[in-house]
Amino acid sequence: MGWLFGNNKTSMVTPEDALPGRAETMPVPARHAVLDAPLAPPYPEGTEIADFGLGCFWGAERKFWQTPGVVTTAVGYQGGYTPNPTYEEVCTGLTGHTEVVRVVYDPTRVSYEELLKVFWESHDPTQGMRQGNDTGTQYRSAIYTHTPAQQKSAETSRDAYQQVLTKAGYANITTEITPAPPLYMAEDYHQQYLYKVPNGYCGIGGTNVKLGDPSEWGACQTGLVPTEE
Repeated sequence: MGWLFGNNKTSMVTPEDALPGRAETMPVPARHAVLDAPLAPPYPEGTEIADFGLGCFWGAERKFWQTPGVVTTAVGYQGGYTPNPTYEEVCTGLTGHTEVVRVVYDPTRVSYEELLKVFWESHDPTQGMRQGNDTGTQYRSAIYTHTPAQQKSAETSRDAYQQVLTKAGYANITTEITPAPPLYMAEDYHQQYLYKVPNGYCGIGGTNVKLGDPSEWGACQTGLVPTEE
């Protein structure tokens, strides 16, 4: 998507140079266009939250809403400095945000580890500040965790995937794995974009290197995060 704006910024902006943003939050539709569930809290009782950045969020969101056990998804901006940015502002590279998908899931139907497997296999996490033809800090790979258990699972899965990627000739994983910063919702037209525009641009593409079953990663806890936050 960055090609639309000629975005080639591959260095993180400093907090001092970041755009100021605004206090007003971005309005979003009340219901998911595909799953008919709320895009914003409160979410259904018993669900959990996961946040992932894996390149252009149009295709990334579709990967997750198609995953059984996912209750709802929404796209937004995370990991930067500018509060409530617009898409055009994010495209300048002056907000520090990456494009992310918020995944709200039923842990009795799909585990956090299974979502991590979707995440890793749906993009190339070795590309730094780009994903395929999309170049810029907004396309960096990221996992934003909500609990120590999620952090541990994310790191364990990264180490397991690095082993198989290395054997396949890939470089080191550059994915950012940190506790979740605030997520700012993206504009209405970005939400479930590829449902609304089925033939729209999708820059998501994996490495064709498979990550083994979560039971093979080593001992790790299931990451859960209450949705009351």
